[in-house]
Amino acid sequence: MTTAPALELRQFTTLDAVRGDLLDVYAEVRAPLLHLPNYAVTAFGERLDRHGEESGFVAVLAYAGQYPVGYAYGNRIEHGDRYWQRTSPTPANQYTQRPALAIKEIGVRPSWRKTGTARRIHDALLTATSDEAYVTLMVNEAAGDGKVHALYRSWGYEDIGHSQPSPASPLLTVMVRPTH
Repeated sequence: MTTAPALELRQFTTLDAVRGDLLDVYAEVRAPLLHLPNYAVTAFGERLDRHGEESGFVAVLAYAGQYPVGYAYGNRIEHGDRYWQRTSPTPANQYTQRPALAIKEIGVRPSWRKTGTARRIHDALLTATSDEAYVTLMVNEAAGDGKVHALYRSWGYEDIGHSQPSPASPLLTVMVRPTH
């Protein structure tokens, strides 16, 4: 890993000022997959708009000057949330009985990968929330030859099940770790 260049991390709780930047970064991050219905920019935009309206929405974007280079965003989820209902096997109560932070997306432009940028954005997102005991995310184990899954494990996440959030989505591995 090389040393991360100077970045400014900005936090947002609405999409008003940042939706365009999120779409731009997403399009570059997911470029190899954009031909698949679940990964199309329009499908992401629809999910993003829905997530932006959900409880506890928070996003952190990294900027080099005015150029957005990466992002992470998520929502607060409660006991009984559809996120947990779609997870199989049913997650242990320790994860679901209290509110948790569900990271919905993390993305860093290819030219900024292996600089520590993703971890800095991730950690800033966790710092932006204070009440959640756990953070959860989903990963496509096959993506990137398993490198992303291995990266999340190195950040302290453990596998707790699988989920297919929509018919167009691949089967994803649900991971969790303590927030702090």
